[in-house]
Amino acid sequence: MSVTLFFNRYASKGLILRSGAVLHVILVVVLGAFFSAVGADSFALAQSSENTAGDALPLVTGARVAGDGERTRFILDMDEQVDFTISGLANPDRLILDLPEVVFDFKDDVIGDGRGLISAWRYGLFAPGKSRIVLDVSNPIAVDRTFFLPSVDGQPSRLVIDLVQTSRKEFNEYAKLSREKLVKNQAAPKGDRLNKDTADTRPVIVIDPGHGGLDTGAEGVNGTPEKVIVLDVAKLLKESLEREGRYKVYLTREDDTFVSLRRRVELGHDWDADLFISIHADSVKSSRDKVRGATVYTLSETASDDLAQALAETENMSDIIAGVELEAETTEVTDILIDLARRETRNFSSHFARTLVAELKSAVKLIKNPLRSASFIVLKSHDVPSVLLELGYLSNEFDEKLLVSDDWRERMVVAITEAIDGFFRPRILKDEANAVQ
Repeated sequence: MSVTLFFNRYASKGLILRSGAVLHVILVVVLGAFFSAVGADSFALAQSSENTAGDALPLVTGARVAGDGERTRFILDMDEQVDFTISGLANPDRLILDLPEVVFDFKDDVIGDGRGLISAWRYGLFAPGKSRIVLDVSNPIAVDRTFFLPSVDGQPSRLVIDLVQTSRKEFNEYAKLSREKLVKNQAAPKGDRLNKDTADTRPVIVIDPGHGGLDTGAEGVNGTPEKVIVLDVAKLLKESLEREGRYKVYLTREDDTFVSLRRRVELGHDWDADLFISIHADSVKSSRDKVRGATVYTLSETASDDLAQALAETENMSDIIAGVELEAETTEVTDILIDLARRETRNFSSHFARTLVAELKSAVKLIKNPLRSASFIVLKSHDVPSVLLELGYLSNEFDEKLLVSDDWRERMVVAITEAIDGFFRPRILKDEANAVQ
């Protein structure tokens, strides 16, 4: 493995590595189509190595953090050397390590714990073909060195990243350049609504299992991860809806992959959805651990209550957790048509939410005042009726047991299916009548 350092030519571009008092720059390696995958691309610091992988995915078997507040080392144990890139993001300060898709096979209970300049870290599949590790850093940092240690005497190969403190100004400059590249490359391809099969008049339902990949979501009292529960329920719901052939059904994710919040909204639009249902199973802290039961949320700029506000803030952090840097939200020019569409969409969303609560009431336990609202990013579509369904609260041990119960899941899915049938019944009956004629 060879590494080329460029000192002067790229220094002005802010690709910063610090060694003592000298600023260095490391060549950005373009990894081709791999890094054009859906999701955030990475930028700024890159180092290449020979990847001798065959068909099997590289294996990451261990990780640890060493050092102190002046100098901290992050080490990954791997069965082979791979290409990787490192990016910096600010507000909050993070270091993003992007790898080809790997298998994480950690057995150490302290995985994710921080030390020194690293306060915490997380990992997972970020997009098809790409895995990601996000390091939360407690102070502005610079990458002093990155290198691979070869496998010796049965020991695994090791990817080593050395971090040192730097000034806020230097880190912000580095993060700014990282952000520009991240935003430019993370944009997902737009769908084409003109390609819709106009002969197929069935309602289109988009089911959105929350979280995924390195964003695990909430964790239950007994360690049950939210991302697994909501994907399981989403798949069961898709199967139920497709059984009679009345609907076209899509999932925003079908496996343990991260999908950004705005991409989820885009998918609803790209698939010309008639209804968007985001599925979650959240957690609340301290005295609220007794909170339990299903809740249905619609969009509003002002939260209906403190719990709704807290949950919206938590869910809206998903992209930050996964190391996604977002463009500033554009201000949509409001004209009469857009305003009417938005109002109509919110009315339909509220109508479905009431229909859903009515069906859930006889099937599962509901929270007190189950119809709530808040400013969830994933519900911000001006032309697709959207609701967010909290199946229950993983912070409550009784809810957690129900959420993993096959019987409870079946009752939940049947209730949602009946709510959707009721919501679309007038349209389906009209289409069936037209077909007879």
